[in-house]
Order: sequence, then C-alpha cells, then structure tokens
Amino acid sequence: MPAPTDGPAAARTDLAIVGAGPAGLAAAVTAAGLGLRVALFDAGDRPGGQFYRHPAPGLGAARPEALHHGWADFATREAALRAHESAGRITYLPLHHVWAVVPADAGESGEAAGAGRGDAAWILHAVAGHAPEERAAAVTARAVLIATGAYERQLPFPGWTLPGVVGAGGAQAMLKSGLVLPGKRVVVAGSGPLLLAVAGSLAAAGATVPAVVEAAAYTAYAGRVPALLRNPGKLVEAAGYGGALARHHVRLLTRHAVTEAHGTDRVEAVTVARLDRDWRPLPGTGRRIPCDALAVGHGLVPQLELATGLGCATVRSADGTVALALDAEQRTSVPGIWSAGETGGIGGAQLAMIEGELAAHSVAGALPGARLTRRRARLRAFADAMAAAHRPGEGWTGWLRDDAVVCRCEEVPAGRIREAAEDLGARDARTVKLLTRAGMGWCQGRMCGPAVAALAGEEAAADRRPLSCPVPLRQLAELPPAGN
Repeated sequence: MPAPTDGPAAARTDLAIVGAGPAGLAAAVTAAGLGLRVALFDAGDRPGGQFYRHPAPGLGAARPEALHHGWADFATREAALRAHESAGRITYLPLHHVWAVVPADAGESGEAAGAGRGDAAWILHAVAGHAPEERAAAVTARAVLIATGAYERQLPFPGWTLPGVVGAGGAQAMLKSGLVLPGKRVVVAGSGPLLLAVAGSLAAAGATVPAVVEAAAYTAYAGRVPALLRNPGKLVEAAGYGGALARHHVRLLTRHAVTEAHGTDRVEAVTVARLDRDWRPLPGTGRRIPCDALAVGHGLVPQLELATGLGCATVRSADGTVALALDAEQRTSVPGIWSAGETGGIGGAQLAMIEGELAAHSVAGALPGARLTRRRARLRAFADAMAAAHRPGEGWTGWLRDDAVVCRCEEVPAGRIREAAEDLGARDARTVKLLTRAGMGWCQGRMCGPAVAALAGEEAAADRRPLSCPVPLRQLAELPPAGN
C-alpha cells in the first residue's frame, strides 16, 4: 500500500483508522487479517494510546509491563501490527494528527460518492511530524474508523491551577511514560475507578498516598448488582486495587472531595470536605491534608471532534458526557464512518478492543462470533453501571468561590461566568463563551467546558468544529478549491 502523500493527492486504502489505542490497534490487526488494506493514524509516536503508554527506550525500563494491566493483550496486538506492516497490509502512521475527514467527492446531497459501495469515499487530512518540520499528509479511504479515545474531565476548585496539581490520568502517564512521580506525598482525588489504579501505581512506585478522596459513594452500585456479577474478572480487579491500598496504608474517603488546594509556589496542602448526595460540601466538615502533589480527575470525556465535525449523531451517557450513537456493528449515523472505544462511551481498554474487532468485521462484511458480541454487551453493562455510580452531582459548583479560575487559558473566574448567566441573560455555554471568553483559549474548552456549562445551567454538549487540532495556515492554503 502506498504511503500517504503530501498535498492534495492522497494514497488510497480500504480502511483508515484514527487512533492506535486499544480500539484502533485491535481494529487494524483484525481488519488486516480479514484482507483489508489499512492505514492506521496516530498522534503518538508509539502504538497503545493513553492506556498503554510505555517508557521511551532511552529510559532503559527493564519491565514496562509492570506498570500496566492487561499488557499481554497489547503486546500480542502490537506484534501482529508489526507483522502486517512488514507484509504491506497495514500502513502505520505515527505522529500524524488527523484534523479533518471530508468526502472525497460530495454530490448535491452532500453524501460522499461511493459510500456503501466499493469506491473510496473519504479523504483524511493530517499534520505529520513535529514543528517546524511538520508536513501535510492525506489518505483516501473507502471506510473510516474513529478511535480517538478520551480526555480527563476536570471540575475546577480554588487552587487547581497551582503547580503540583495534575490530572489523575496525567499522574499515571508521568509514571508510565517518564518513570517519574508528580511528588513525594500525593493526594489522589475526584471520582471514578481510575483513582484506585492511580493510587496503587503511585504507592507501588514509592510515593506516599495519604488518601484517595472519592466524591461518589460505592453504595451507588447497589442497584447494579446483576451487571457486577456478570463480570467477575472486574470484581477481582477491583479487589486487587483494594488490597494494594491496604498494603500501602492508603485511606479511602468516599463521598468526600478536595474543595481547595493551598500553597504559594506549588501545592502544599488540600482541604477535603464531606459531600451530601448532590455533591454539595457540608459546612464544618473541611480538614487539611498536607501534600506536595494532587492527582485529581472526575472520569473521562469522549473525544469527538472528528466525528461531530462529520455530523455524527450523539447520545447522553450514564455519566453525563456526550458519546457517539452507534448501532450493533459500531456504525455511526453517517454512512461509511464507524467508531470504537471510548468515543461510544467510556468503558476501558478491554471493551475498546472488543469494539475495535467488531467494527473491523463490519467494515469487511464478515460475521463476528456470537461470543464477541456477548462479551461486548456484558462489559458495556458494567461500564454503564460505573458511569452512573460516579456521575457528578449538580451541587459540585458549591465549592467554587467567585474568584476561583474556571477557564485556565483565558483566566476567567467563576464569578464572571455567574454574572453572564444570572445578570446578562446567558442561558447556554456558547453565550457565556461570547460574553466572557471562557473556552476560547488553547484547549478550546476541553478543560473548562463541563464547568462552564454547569454554571450556565446547561448540560455539556459536543461542539461541531471544522478542525479537530491546530493546522498550519500554509497547509490550508495548499488545499485544492472545493469541487476540484
């Protein structure tokens, strides 16, 4: 298969996959095994995505698998990727940021020519390499699989911009890829099962973890017992995390939250308060915990920019985030576009791999085994149970003072957003954005979007953007005129 080309001409392939994490990697090797020619784009320099980050070779890590759960599943698929790459069935494209997927030839209806037939229907445009030597690349594909994963959901609080405050997933990434700790004494806080894994990893690597501060109550799982019992492997995994916390003497505080971080040059302590059922801090329950780092996150948010730019339909997940609406074969609402992994709802690496395999079978027109379909249903039920149990309560904004920064990029405080909503008549996040600039910075609202929407009295929604990442103007200028 030819490599992607510079400029308007594009290499052709059967299936283009965006993202080489668990879902994209599984889809690529499965599709290649079914006889398809595959182009696998990835923004990273090595396959595995955020979940299977591993140390750079120069760090000399003797056992990188010790930092991961389910490493054997990844290693098997990475070996298959290299074999298919050597045989010419997969073109693996690391350091390729796909910024748009467009119809190869749209008619008056706007539908891509060839969709549903054997013709090439889509062009994927990417920025390849690092600045200032980055170049344009393009691939034309009959079908596209979006496996772009997710990013952390952050609920701001006073002091969250202090050095030493990092995302929970970010702390884990520092350990996995850089073999470094965010601090010596690290409080882990937020909500969701990721916190237990992060705390266990940090403690095993030598950090002192005085507490895991979980905003939800595990009693929320009581109504989901059937889904839990159908996944005994997940229960064993959870028990393993609990055992690790016990061995390292880590205290677990449920229905608590970090409501403020304190320090001058970096975080020195955090205030932890008990929450009511709606996540409102209870007066008089605050206490300080000394620390030199805070790893905090409230679950994950599906990364949907490419899909929503194409007009793919979305649904509201059990955790309040927006995910893609997918059918039983991982198809989106747009013909010729499939998706797998966290884009269809947060579910973890194991579920992502299964969905990637199912999507590959669908693109190839091959029937998957019934066992694969049953495993997806079982794991998805478990994921939905977790999402519902850890969904943020509406009262979390009660820990935001008016002077607390919400939009870090534009330094917009909560008071200005409240003023826009309560005094200036803003009734949605977009209007708040226009009045305050919240969400107009470098991250384009990825960090502050859920918080801005909550303060505006609106549920967070997926934006529809023409570009999913920054693109050099010269690459846009080199594109052929529409219709050519």
